[in-house]
Amino acid sequence: MNLTLVRHTTPDIAPGICYGQADIDVAASFATELQSLRHRLPQLLATTIYSSPLRRCLKLARAFAGDAEVLEDARLMELDFGDWELKPWDEIPRGLVDVWADDHVMQAPPQGESFHELSLRAKDFLHQVSTNYSGQNLLVFTHAGVIRALLSEALNLSLTDTFRLQIDYGSVTQITLDKTITRVVYVNR
Repeated sequence: MNLTLVRHTTPDIAPGICYGQADIDVAASFATELQSLRHRLPQLLATTIYSSPLRRCLKLARAFAGDAEVLEDARLMELDFGDWELKPWDEIPRGLVDVWADDHVMQAPPQGESFHELSLRAKDFLHQVSTNYSGQNLLVFTHAGVIRALLSEALNLSLTDTFRLQIDYGSVTQITLDKTITRVVYVNR
């Protein structure tokens, strides 16, 4: 199975704002970013298309899908920052951010989720699709956190180490899974 992961394009939000599961639309640069992405994926033949239900992913997925069905899956959503969603980072008490940053894998923002919890739902998605879509090509529109979690699983990396991987807006990552080995074909293309 080929799993092609596409990070959403630039979101329509000011720099310095904390966001994860907030349903933010895409920036005005969407059409240009979409065209660039189409040039990088012209030969991609996906048999199934999945997307995070958040607008910034779903809009991109539907633009690629044309008449094909897009399956929405909440397991593909970004990290839930809870009480911090849509707040400027510099307005969140520094002590709280420091506690979270010291162990961002296991520590959750207030009323949010940890990166470990995100990784569990991403792994659940991966195990389901690898069982149900063996030998097929899947195209998945999602977020940097989910892509990092899936790369952690594929490469047997610690969740902490995945933050050394750059995952740009509108980038493409591909993982190939078969019965004997999982390969990362490319990251951040």
